[in-house]
Amino acid sequence: MLHQTITLWDTDSYRSEDNSHFQPTLVTYLLEGNKTRGAVLICPGGGYRFTSAREAEPVAMQFNAAGFHAFVLYYSVAPNTHPKPLRDAAQAMNIIRSNAQKWHVDAEKIAACGFSAGGHLAASLGVHWDKDYLKDIAGIWTEFNRPNALILCYAVLSAETATLQGSFHNLLGANARPEELREMSLEHHVTPQTAPTFLWHTYDDKAVPVEHTLLFANALREQNVPFELHIYPHGKHGLSLATKETDEGDGDLPHVSSWMKLCIEWLTQTFEDR
Repeated sequence: MLHQTITLWDTDSYRSEDNSHFQPTLVTYLLEGNKTRGAVLICPGGGYRFTSAREAEPVAMQFNAAGFHAFVLYYSVAPNTHPKPLRDAAQAMNIIRSNAQKWHVDAEKIAACGFSAGGHLAASLGVHWDKDYLKDIAGIWTEFNRPNALILCYAVLSAETATLQGSFHNLLGANARPEELREMSLEHHVTPQTAPTFLWHTYDDKAVPVEHTLLFANALREQNVPFELHIYPHGKHGLSLATKETDEGDGDLPHVSSWMKLCIEWLTQTFEDR
């Protein structure tokens, strides 16, 4: 396996808003051999405040086991605000596609996968990939931004709900304008060009209500974008794989852990249909 950490931006082009030494990075999990494979870009959750280790490497290893290359994005978080995280995601997708031949990645079969706030970031790339604030940036080509599939795991998707003000406070700052909240309410921005999507959530989720996923799924349906949706009756927020490996208390749920098997089946079929 080729495992390396790539800094997304050179030090002269990236400035953290608190002048810290944090640099957004992309970690590769590339399978050996010359076979060209699909890939998954993973965006861990963390409320746009941190990036969760439980939703990073363990997830990458599962996609590797299924025959996909994987990448984990450690993107900008608070006090860095929009559009920095989305620019990080676009830059990561551009790095992957620019190195596709060298890394034996099929550039037309790259999914963006995200958990919680990372799901918001992955979905933002899926609907906002051609926005002006992603243009005229060295290293980013608009045509490279769009994911070929989306995988959204108990994702934060709407800024117009009464919950999750913490995530959007971190992303947009304390005094976000109504138009900014609507821009980040991603159900309003699904188009026929949005990639096929796999979504899962739990009915019991108190931190990110299931309505976020249902709103986005309904928007996909209205735009005739294919999707697969799974709502599990029980399970708290932040389950990751829902296995013993990622369990931090009440997070080992064999039924919910079926999401990864279902996702791999869906992703394999989605890529085969391209």
